[in-house]
Amino acid sequence: MTTYRTEYPRPLLVRENWINLNGEWDFSFDDSNSGLREKWQADGHQLEQKIQVPFAYQTQLSGIHDPSFHDIVWYKRQFQVPAEWAEKQVILHFGAVDYRAWVYVNGQLAGFHEGGHISFSFDITNYLSGGVETVTVRVEDPSEDETIPRGKQFWIEKSDSIWYTRTTGIWQTVWLEAVDPVHLAKIRFTPDVDHGSVEAEIEVAGNFAGKTAEIVISFKGEVIVKDSIALYEKMVKRTFDLYNRKIFRTGFHHDGWNWTPENPNLFDVKIELKDQGKVLDRTASYFGMRKVHIQNGMVYLNNKPYYQKLVLDQGYWPEGLLTAPSDEDLKKDIELSKEMGFNGCRKHQKVEDPRFLYWADTLGFLVWGECAASASYSEDAVSRLTREWMEIIERDYNHPSIVAWVPLNESWGIPNVKGSKQQQHHSLAMYHLIHSLDTTRLVISNDGWELTATDICAVHNYNHGSQNEMAKYEAFKQSIGKKEELLNSKPARRGIYADGFEHQGEPILLTEFGGIGFKVGEDAGWGYTSAGSVEEFISDYQRVMEAVYSSEILHGYCYTQLTDVEQEINGLLTYDRKPKCELKKIREINDMWHDEMVK
Repeated sequence: MTTYRTEYPRPLLVRENWINLNGEWDFSFDDSNSGLREKWQADGHQLEQKIQVPFAYQTQLSGIHDPSFHDIVWYKRQFQVPAEWAEKQVILHFGAVDYRAWVYVNGQLAGFHEGGHISFSFDITNYLSGGVETVTVRVEDPSEDETIPRGKQFWIEKSDSIWYTRTTGIWQTVWLEAVDPVHLAKIRFTPDVDHGSVEAEIEVAGNFAGKTAEIVISFKGEVIVKDSIALYEKMVKRTFDLYNRKIFRTGFHHDGWNWTPENPNLFDVKIELKDQGKVLDRTASYFGMRKVHIQNGMVYLNNKPYYQKLVLDQGYWPEGLLTAPSDEDLKKDIELSKEMGFNGCRKHQKVEDPRFLYWADTLGFLVWGECAASASYSEDAVSRLTREWMEIIERDYNHPSIVAWVPLNESWGIPNVKGSKQQQHHSLAMYHLIHSLDTTRLVISNDGWELTATDICAVHNYNHGSQNEMAKYEAFKQSIGKKEELLNSKPARRGIYADGFEHQGEPILLTEFGGIGFKVGEDAGWGYTSAGSVEEFISDYQRVMEAVYSSEILHGYCYTQLTDVEQEINGLLTYDRKPKCELKKIREINDMWHDEMVK
């Protein structure tokens, strides 16, 4: 059987010594919840089925392909640690497991993690036997619990409307890594475009006393920073002035090394931890010099107004659901989007694989980072979402492609936010929490409507009608054309701002619209409007975009959507990524906008 997803899974902190644990694992459903009582984690217990990790049992690529509810599942496989790892700490990493995971090594509980979308790891050194080792994972994923962050995963067995098949269990790469007891635990880069510098925050695990960290920063192969830092505490910060380095004193203007979608410049970083000259840990990373802020009702990228042409990207694949079949598939989605003239995406209701963010960084593609929402409000839902967001920012802070965070969407999980002070406080808390953790990005408090405090007035409006509904189209065009009309509109019978909140001059973007349904082949499903031919599809896309471009107040958009997903056939591409028309036609329409149209 082919092993999928063999690439190194953590692009922001790369080491050489690692082992990929993807591939065939033993697997069982535990519908009666008897596994713990019967000690399925014990070495001698055999699980009944086989599964291809990292694909959820609901997917084709898992080898099981069962969409029915199974709220408790078990995984097991054996591995051996190389002899040369004998003096190392062995770390077991999980890219993501939905939703709760108990991890056992040789029958002993090594750790627990709750949250279905973010990476986690455990030091398993003390649980190893030195021979053939066994890792067992017990997973709980409550299918009908509407208070866990589930995003588009439906709480009814058969997918319907905007809700899709669930993902249960391991859905991103599992891997082992060997590290010295003294090793780099975290590296965080904060660029300062205005001063041409970057702050590096280095956190070390283990006995750091007397150790040094040697950091080398390169740009396009040329070393521009080389420094040695004496470690007197667990975490050290150092600011490096990049403008005054040799490579930039020879006429190389700083605009040429900032990160943008058009010029995705990256600085390569190598860090070695040393003890009296002996290398204890060697890692590689990167960062981009990128600044995003709002001013004069516009979004600025590196101090210049920047019109965002985004596409809604839900990150589903027919064979793997939330898991891309290959690294190349992640890259291809970005390449196809750019080919159509989009400069970024809103990653909708999903925390995407770090490899997608790596390709966004290297290819030049803006990303609005989002998280799966819960369907209902409760105190438990609040704590679960808050915890996930803290882990999201911890993992993804260094990606220059991410320019905005979207903690809430269309009042999902906060259905009464219009007038409920409690739910408004949750929206405000998420907005301020994220800003307290990340000062480098914009935060949209409740994308779509009923916004509280927010950096972007993000509006959803699908009311453009079909081609023969001229009155509806004209009303749509008028509702997004001028500030007063837009701010007073109720495109989904909900106000743009929650009670007690109003527009404070922040940029206005149309962040969901379109959704033109077009059936290709045997596909069946729905869209917000429909087209019966390629020519009609292109014509309708142009009609809708002309309304957007005629607006006096929009400073960007996010079109729904990149691909069909299950019963939704409103993508620009089919579910298996086949274009529904010549992509250059979409690009020609997207390129109708130009800088002079910025108001």
